[in-house]
Amino acid sequence: MRENQVLAERFEASRTHLQAVAYRMLGSVPEADDAVQEAWLRLNRSDVSEVDSLRGWLTTVVARVCLDMLRSRKSRREEPFGTHAPEPTATRAEAPDPEQEAILADSVGLALIVVLDNLAPAERVAFVLHDMFDLPFDEIAPIIGRSPTAARQLASRARRRVRGAAVPDTDRSRQREIVDAFLAAARGGSFAALLAVLDPEIVLRADAAAVRWSAAQRAAGTPRLAPAVRGAAAVAQTFSGTTQAAQLALVNGAPALVWAPGGRPRAAMRFTIIRGKIVEIDLIADPEHIRQLDVVIGQR
Repeated sequence: MRENQVLAERFEASRTHLQAVAYRMLGSVPEADDAVQEAWLRLNRSDVSEVDSLRGWLTTVVARVCLDMLRSRKSRREEPFGTHAPEPTATRAEAPDPEQEAILADSVGLALIVVLDNLAPAERVAFVLHDMFDLPFDEIAPIIGRSPTAARQLASRARRRVRGAAVPDTDRSRQREIVDAFLAAARGGSFAALLAVLDPEIVLRADAAAVRWSAAQRAAGTPRLAPAVRGAAAVAQTFSGTTQAAQLALVNGAPALVWAPGGRPRAAMRFTIIRGKIVEIDLIADPEHIRQLDVVIGQR
């Protein structure tokens, strides 16, 4: 019993570090909690009596768990049409601890998390472990299943992509203005006004449930969706004269639109905005995904 208590105390001494590692890899406080909890479960099933550094052992376990989660996440995203769709920051119905989330978000920055989301899983793990936590490549290599040289190359490639990436706007009031303008233009059927807020290379993505939901709607003002629509003109055509039933909301803290008959969210539209233009729209209607979103309706 005493041995278990000592092990638990040593784990708790590393929890903050492990949470920081997991958050930077996953960009989600609840998912980071899951990864750290999995590390605790694995610790309880393992003999670590010969482990020189428990903190290092736990870091490796958390990194491997996160890599598996990133690969699973990427696989789910690519099923419909093989392109990237940003994952929500919160991934459970229950709200994360606001103080904990604020500390983590401040330490890495939401904009960087969004950029990291565009990296391949192995790139992200190599970059985070080396550039943010100073792990040597010979320790990173077995985690990602590559040679130290390959791990170094992955981190270098990720570093170049992070430095050159266009960072999404994070000004909440500016985001809200653009979402308001999009909603007004869509409802009013103003094709020109829609084009004014859309990036020429915009991508609209809809999950399979959203495509089915839009096809089943008979009410006027509901967009008819395809899994992927590219280009400002095509996206404007999709939404012109629609969204009458959509409501302004905060989804995981960012301005968005939701369809919520009877006050229960049925579908959510999330926006990625760069330099004042909407570059990505993600329309989500999968019930499990919707339940995992933090939705506050009617926020302005």
